[in-house]
Amino acid sequence: VAVPGGSFRMGDAQGQPDETPRQARVAPFLLMRFEVTNAQFAAFVEATGHVTDAERRGFGYVWPGRWTRVPGAAWRRRSGPASTLVGLDHHPVVQVSWRDARAFCRHHGLRLPSEEEWEFAARGTDGRIFPWGDAAPGEGGTRRANYGTDECCAADMSDGFHETAPVGSYPAGVSPFGLHDMAGNVWEWTASLDADSGKYVIRGGGWGNNPHCLRASYRHRNPPDIGLDMVGIRCAGDP
Repeated sequence: VAVPGGSFRMGDAQGQPDETPRQARVAPFLLMRFEVTNAQFAAFVEATGHVTDAERRGFGYVWPGRWTRVPGAAWRRRSGPASTLVGLDHHPVVQVSWRDARAFCRHHGLRLPSEEEWEFAARGTDGRIFPWGDAAPGEGGTRRANYGTDECCAADMSDGFHETAPVGSYPAGVSPFGLHDMAGNVWEWTASLDADSGKYVIRGGGWGNNPHCLRASYRHRNPPDIGLDMVGIRCAGDP
């Protein structure tokens, strides 16, 4: 999707301390309409022989109520050796590190978006709280995102999906530029390094997060070599 350049007010004065509002400007860029799926990542691995950080390490991190190191968890076995991707071709890939995400994007002649680009694509120029506007994700009985309705990071079945949902399952939640799942489903890696922590910024919130974490201005971060079962990929490009 072509996203026009522009200036916007980034952040949220009512949000977290690291969301201090500031004026930001982005040049025109491209951003994938959907999050990268398991099928797309499988094709990349088949073409390149890429081995993910979790596969090299022999374990991944899974959220059954707290982050837990699980031997054998990786993108093909997202929750551990007993899990499978059967029926999940169109769900977003998870258990991919920042380095894995960068490799995928580069293979396709793309890159990861900066967090300024990501936030602009998620909310546009009108200062909306969520990609679709200011209404809560489930307000009025309309489900706009895949998120946790219980306490933060507690998955539930209220939308018919225990964890991830097929990409594009919530058309009522698209951003001003027609981008799907910019809130919820899985967090998305950005190219932006958080100087204070030395970690890379992830955006968007995931399947287990509450609405506070789905706000377009909300920031979180993760080490570049660590993938989680709630973090995926969306690539950007230049026109």
